[in-house]
Amino acid sequence: MKHSTPQRQSKHSSQGFLDCLRQFLTPVAWKQAQQVCPKKHRSTRWSLHAIVLPLLLLSWCAGDSLGERFETARAFYLASYRKRRQPGKTYSGFQKALARLPLPALRVLAASVRQRLEYHFGHCWQYRGFVPIGCDGSRLTCPRSAELEQRLGQAGKDEAAPTLWVTALVHLRTGLLWGWRLGKGTASELVHLKHLIPMLPRLALVVADAAYMDYSLYADLMNAERFFLARLSSRAYLYTEQERPLDRFREGLVYYWPEKVRDSGRPALRLRLLRLKGGQHGLWLLTNVLDRKHLTRGMASQLYRWRWRNEGLFRAYKCTLKKMKLWGQTVQQVHREAEGSLLAVQLLLAQGTWAVQRCSQGREVQCSVRGVLRAMRQEITRLIGQNLGPRQWQNYQERLERALLENRRRRSPKERRAWPRRKPHQEPKPPRIHVLTPNLKARIKKDLNSKKAA
Repeated sequence: MKHSTPQRQSKHSSQGFLDCLRQFLTPVAWKQAQQVCPKKHRSTRWSLHAIVLPLLLLSWCAGDSLGERFETARAFYLASYRKRRQPGKTYSGFQKALARLPLPALRVLAASVRQRLEYHFGHCWQYRGFVPIGCDGSRLTCPRSAELEQRLGQAGKDEAAPTLWVTALVHLRTGLLWGWRLGKGTASELVHLKHLIPMLPRLALVVADAAYMDYSLYADLMNAERFFLARLSSRAYLYTEQERPLDRFREGLVYYWPEKVRDSGRPALRLRLLRLKGGQHGLWLLTNVLDRKHLTRGMASQLYRWRWRNEGLFRAYKCTLKKMKLWGQTVQQVHREAEGSLLAVQLLLAQGTWAVQRCSQGREVQCSVRGVLRAMRQEITRLIGQNLGPRQWQNYQERLERALLENRRRRSPKERRAWPRRKPHQEPKPPRIHVLTPNLKARIKKDLNSKKAA
């Protein structure tokens, strides 16, 4: 009986976090992602499962350094999957294994998670006949390595750090991350959205700001039988059949037909223009939903207010999960880190939303990213403490003995390259040495004699 109690407790403790994770990362998803990996990669110590799960845990675990987070992630993996082959022990080995992992494997897992999102949140997936999807982009700062500066380039001020651009799709009613696309810091989020059109669900209504004002984008969405609700600025030139004063305009049918499009022979787009309250000049929205009953003014106002949940997603990603700056030193590492961390955010929001909506009793509620992350970290710590065996717990004294300061003779300068600064660095000049004058020698001799007399 003494040996059966801990086994029952460990089995019961494993239910919850891992079971909730399996609701979105199903065995079928792992099997599909495994088929993408080459056969040589399948037989190594770093299997697909042993790479992806620690990669997700690096975004969820707490720690001051990546090495500390990796130790926690590896301990959790060993405690949760005892029968699997143990992964490597060092963080450098994990980095090398991650660089060999094909990016399509991570994208297959993300596509499987999207299917599970629509399955679990089908009761609140649509909003009055539409699936509201917000689109926005943001930059992620990267380290100043030579490869990243050469491959990614500069997107900000002169001598700025290289950046990676992320364009994200968010389900506005629940705040869940739906999809994303990566590019250089100089990439266009408008072009990214064009590539993301096949990823949009059926009956999707894309809500975007004035940065997505483009004829070809609107035409591609309409050809794909998708809807949009985009804000307009003074750069937009619209045409109406009858002249109407702007101060009295509320809504009506318009034609969007830029001059370059007319010269190329493409047809005009017949759209609907809405003017809502907001700001000094009002909120001008353009949509291809022509029927007023399908998209009322109140619905349009509500949907555009929800668009700020895109900003909330990036705030949670950068501030809560500490992804303001990536840690990869190469392009391979940066892209895999971004893909894995975005998948981690998607799973974190999915687990939290799934839990709070089961207890919401029909009310539309959203989860707190900080609260979900705190609960996940507590569960990870508890599972590690309960499920690790005696062989896996190393002696504390032995670990202290291995914590040695690196004592090597430096044969190269501390800086390998000149980093940009506010001012160019200048070494201190040598001191100035002068010969004592007879008067100064007499004063020094007088001071020494006075001290001896005292």
